Amino acid sequence: MIRSVLFVCALALAACTPAQEAKEEAPVADNAVPAPTPDDVAVRINAAQNGQTVNVAVNQRFAIELVGVPTAGYLWTPAQVPAFITRAGEASGNTSEAQSQPGFAGGNHWEVTMFAATGPGTGEIVMEQRRPWESSEPPVETFRVTIVAQ
Repeated sequence: MIRSVLFVCALALAACTPAQEAKEEAPVADNAVPAPTPDDVAVRINAAQNGQTVNVAVNQRFAIELVGVPTAGYLWTPAQVPAFITRAGEASGNTSEAQSQPGFAGGNHWEVTMFAATGPGTGEIVMEQRRPWESSEPPVETFRVTIVAQ
């Protein structure tokens, strides 16, 4: 009985608590693991920046960090890359701590593709999520970002 009353009081207090102000960074879910992007990457681009323009410096690596489902065969791959941009590495990893536990199968994973601007320019990188063997099918998802290299 006392536990029930305490639980109801706690719920009532939580409902009266003012909402938190928006933060600059997106909230991270419990047990979330950050993208496995190397420390030497100067600019990190994530899914929230789809359709946006991002400035990068010439000769510095930048990364596009997307969550995919490679365990089901769906991979993020560059479908369009401007001539002044070159691929500069890849990384992948778990999105949650639970995926490191024995017996865990499947789930979403980070897919990080690194690039570098070899010269100044402006152009769009298009990333598509698809199964490589289903090339005639439309992509499941598309990510676009305009890169301005200076």
